Amino acid sequence: MNKPVSKSVQSAAAEALSRSKGEPKWLTRLRGNAAQAAEGLEWPKPDKIRLDRWALDARGRYLPADEMCDSEELPGSIRGLAPEDSASGLIVQRNSSVVLKRLSVELKSKGVILTDLETAAREHTEVLKTHLFSAVNWEENKLTALHAAWWNGGIFVYVPKHVELELPIQALLFSDDAEAAFAPHILIVADSHSRISYIDHVVSEPGDGLPPAIHQSIVEVIVKPGARVQFASIHHLADNVVDLTLRRAIVEQGGRIEWIIGDLSDGNVFSDTRSSLHGSGSTSDAKVISIGAGSQQLSLTTQAVHFGKRTDSQMVTRAVMKERGTAIINGVTKIEKGASKANGEQTEKVLMLSPKARGDANPILLIDEDDVTAGHAASVGKVSPEQIYYLMSRGIQREEAERLVVQGFLAPIVSGIPAQSVRERLKRLLETKLQSGTQSSEGQLR
Repeated sequence: MNKPVSKSVQSAAAEALSRSKGEPKWLTRLRGNAAQAAEGLEWPKPDKIRLDRWALDARGRYLPADEMCDSEELPGSIRGLAPEDSASGLIVQRNSSVVLKRLSVELKSKGVILTDLETAAREHTEVLKTHLFSAVNWEENKLTALHAAWWNGGIFVYVPKHVELELPIQALLFSDDAEAAFAPHILIVADSHSRISYIDHVVSEPGDGLPPAIHQSIVEVIVKPGARVQFASIHHLADNVVDLTLRRAIVEQGGRIEWIIGDLSDGNVFSDTRSSLHGSGSTSDAKVISIGAGSQQLSLTTQAVHFGKRTDSQMVTRAVMKERGTAIINGVTKIEKGASKANGEQTEKVLMLSPKARGDANPILLIDEDDVTAGHAASVGKVSPEQIYYLMSRGIQREEAERLVVQGFLAPIVSGIPAQSVRERLKRLLETKLQSGTQSSEGQLR
């Protein structure tokens, strides 16, 4: 006769936290089981980077913040990031909880849902139970299990069938207390033949001498048949914060996911973005941009897994490395047996601005089907002397010439951001990081 397995202290604590939030029993059980499983799982093992040597114990504790009536109540160093063109909807998470939610009357009348994930667990139980951790297996490793046990706040977006949003939903997620847990879970469900653009900005309070902290986030995007989702995200966390982010999309027949990712944090970064193309004719387009400086370690992985016939994936990653920064860029195209007529293309490029900077670009093609097309390109190098010479011959000073070359290198990603205000903010952030390395200030956040 098997003896029942006793709950660990962490499992009991996770269940107690869930009950204190009034979450449904199925979610309480999930949190408890995940906390229990995490104790026996290992951290992910990305190529050439040891996550277990990072400050991964600095997860903080659940500290909910007071709700706000308006973005004017945000801290001064963060206030400038609140989008001015958020006519569709805006949601703000501060540390461990969502503090502001706003959705247009028109979208509410069409059945669009924008709320925090904790509220969705109580008020939209069935749709949440169906899709939460459907794109991510929480038992995959220690990172996913810990997140399943301790996520907080979070964002839930649901777009009904045939509803098309003309303007993007925007989100601001920020940490200004290193002692508070900062682990949002973002879940977007785009029902059949709907369309949505979503933009978020993930930041932390700048400052010297702050204790270590972790931003641990999982994104799940469910793209139903014929739906279109554009997901744009800019991360700019201070150098005391380890940024651990997994992004996953399941794309059904004729659906499309577009990722536009700016991994621009000042601390160590583990970023893994994957599209699973299950439906025939489904497509994925992923663009990732990053700048590393100081002694940063960046692990940036982009993946596309083809299951359906006539699926198409495009992946472009561009990173600029300064000083002693290290970047490991992985592009993975996997075409499963039966995914005939699939096409997968990927490009990884690393531009190094310092002799001590390091960059690896690793294109990986895994093909289990004959009737497909796939290709890759990868390069690691310095700024072209010929380009600099050409610009200087036109009367441009060397420093300005180098800046223009780098801007041109990054431009294909920047131009894809769907909101002009966010594009301009990203340009300013890129300029600041290129000029000053890892130094942060209030002005940079704005």
